[in-house]
Amino acid sequence: MMKCSTLVAFLLTIAVQPALAQEQSPEQKLAALGVTLPAVDQPIANYVKVVRSGNLLFTSGHGPCGTLTKEQVGKVGATLSLEQGARAARDTGICLLATLKAELGSLSRVRRIVKVLGMVNSAPTFTEHPKVMNGFSDLMVAAFGDKGRHARSSVGVAALPGDMAVEIEIVVEVE
Repeated sequence: MMKCSTLVAFLLTIAVQPALAQEQSPEQKLAALGVTLPAVDQPIANYVKVVRSGNLLFTSGHGPCGTLTKEQVGKVGATLSLEQGARAARDTGICLLATLKAELGSLSRVRRIVKVLGMVNSAPTFTEHPKVMNGFSDLMVAAFGDKGRHARSSVGVAALPGDMAVEIEIVVEVE
């Protein structure tokens, strides 16, 4: 009986090790969530989407990619609900991930999402900016696990370009 249990333990070890060694890439995790990264558009003025300094990437402020939908435009707490704001923050995260992938070739090269600044176009009395930004933060953790946890500031602003609901910039450590 002892030999049988030893054999079973050995076989379980062999079966489990490959599964542990083949952790999903961020792109695979995003695909499992139904997220497709869009093409990266060109900046609308004289700046670049991302700058690398050493092993850090600094992104310009991003909003959702492509043509903004009515759920991505307006003031959170006035014309948009907190939930719509959180979805706009998630959509903005998808756009930022597309920029990172275009820069790096693979999101697996991300070591850590370091710092996030989230600007929420909000009504003067709205105070739930961190809850709006959770839409972004939750996506980063879903894509990168603990490497997606980051320091973050969430602020309300009077207006954003194109009246978009959310603009986000990030600092990322890369390999």
